[in-house]
Amino acid sequence: MALDKMEDLSLKEPLRQVEIGEVEGIPFTKRMCTTWDQVWKFKARPDDLLIATYAKAGTTWTQEIVDMIQQNGDVEKCRRATTYRRHPFLEWSTQESAAARYSGLELAEAMPSPRTIKTHLPVQLVPPSFWEQNCKIIYVARNAKDNLVSYYHFHRMNKGMPDPGTWEEFIEKFMTGKVLWGSWYDHVKGWWKAKDKHRILYLFYEDMKENPKQEIQKILKFLERDVNQEVLNKILHYTSFEIMKGNPMTNYTNEFQGIMDHSVSPFMRKGVVGDWKNHFTVAQNKKFDEDYKKKMADTSLVFRSEL
Repeated sequence: MALDKMEDLSLKEPLRQVEIGEVEGIPFTKRMCTTWDQVWKFKARPDDLLIATYAKAGTTWTQEIVDMIQQNGDVEKCRRATTYRRHPFLEWSTQESAAARYSGLELAEAMPSPRTIKTHLPVQLVPPSFWEQNCKIIYVARNAKDNLVSYYHFHRMNKGMPDPGTWEEFIEKFMTGKVLWGSWYDHVKGWWKAKDKHRILYLFYEDMKENPKQEIQKILKFLERDVNQEVLNKILHYTSFEIMKGNPMTNYTNEFQGIMDHSVSPFMRKGVVGDWKNHFTVAQNKKFDEDYKKKMADTSLVFRSEL
C-alpha cells in the first residue's frame, strides 16, 4: 500500500533527464562515459586500497570501518571530511553546478599516499594499474533482493540517477542489468572469481550485520593492522548504523543538497537484512527466485537473504 502511494507521488515530479551511455555494454551516465578514458588510464600506486562494491551494498559502512582502522579509532580524524572526500569515488563525476562539481578521479590523483579509493566498477572495468600494482581490494556483496530494494530507494532520492520508474519496472531493470553499473549477478560473480587470483578480501553484508566484530577483525588482518580491545569497541560503536545515520560526515546530508532529497528517502535508510519482504509481492518473489536460480547456476557463491 505504502509503495503505491510513493509511486503516485513520483508521477507528479518532473521527469529527470539523466542521459545514459555504455562502456563495454555496462550502463553509465553520459558524464561517466566522457571521462572513461582517463579513468581507465588511472595510475594506481602499490599502497592504494580499493573498496569495491555493487552500488548500495554497504560501501559507506565499509569505508567508515576502514577509515576508523587507519586512524586507530580517532573519531575526530575520521570527521576531517565527508566520506566522498576522504575516499575518492574513482569513476564518478558530476557537473551539476560549480558548487556541486565532483570528480573522484581528480581527487584521487591529487591525494597523497596511502590512498583509499572507492568504486562500483565490475571487475573487468577496473583500471589495469590496480592489478599491475598488486593493490589490496576489499569487496562487499549484499544479497540481491535487499540490494535491489536499497538501490530502488536510492534512485528515488538521488536526482543524479536515472528515474527508477515504478517498483515493478525497477525490478525488471535490475533483473536484466539495465541499471547503472550493470548486472548485479555478473558483478558479484566476477569479483568472486577474481579473488582467487588477486589480493581481494570478499565480504558479505549479511555477515557484517550478524557479527560486525568478526568481520572487522577480518579487515584488520587483511590490512595487517592491529588495534587493542578498546579501539575495536570504539570502531564497532562509531560504525554502527544508528551512529553513522546521524553523522553528517557519512550520511550524505552535508553536500549534494540539490541532488539528494532525503525527504523522499534518507541516504542511510534502514540498513537491515530482509527488508525485501516489505516490498516484493508473492508473484514478484516467485519470478525473481526463478530468474535468480538460472543466473546463479554457474557459481559457488551463496547468499543469505534473511538472518
